[in-house]
Amino acid sequence: MMTGIRVAVVDDHPLFREGVTRSLSEIDGFEIVAEGGSRDEAVAIAQSLNPDVMLLDISMPGGGGLNAVPAILSVAPSQKIVMLTVSEANDDVAAALKEGAKGYILKGIGARALAEVIRTVASGESYVAPTLSAKLLTGQLANSAPAKSNLVAELTRREQEVLHLVASGMSNKQIARKLDLHEKTVKHHMTQIMAKLDVANRTEAAMVLRDALDWRPVSQ
Repeated sequence: MMTGIRVAVVDDHPLFREGVTRSLSEIDGFEIVAEGGSRDEAVAIAQSLNPDVMLLDISMPGGGGLNAVPAILSVAPSQKIVMLTVSEANDDVAAALKEGAKGYILKGIGARALAEVIRTVASGESYVAPTLSAKLLTGQLANSAPAKSNLVAELTRREQEVLHLVASGMSNKQIARKLDLHEKTVKHHMTQIMAKLDVANRTEAAMVLRDALDWRPVSQ
């Protein structure tokens, strides 16, 4: 049987940190391997334990969570990081993804939804809360929108269907269930979609689709 997903929680507020660790500990399939409250502790945890997923706050002592991301990845390049924060600022979301974070979610998230996000990231996918993705696209990709929007039309019908579901916030597993496909098939479609759209991750792919819907009418 598979061992639980190994999770580290780094946040400088002990009560919040304890609440997250307790909630995840009560859900099957998770093992809390470390807690921390600063940038330096996050780096040390990644280097010594390399948990499957690290939950990281943005506002912390020692330079903050955003500055911690590159420091963590420099000592543990495979470390998957999910920002768990109250900040909805576009600049923070964009900076976190640019630095290498695999997820960005808000602290209002429920325990079960948080668990699902962690599973998604642990499986190799990226995740940004759909509301944040929608906000982010209003401030980014504006210059490249027309050119990239044209690329959406070149996707196959199935690829467009998958991309619409990605933009709605679904994970690969949820898309596979929705379309009655194998999850591996959905991952293959996403690889093709990202290559055709010349984007680095599913969040950017979703932004391209939304820009396409803004730049030209949908004929469906």
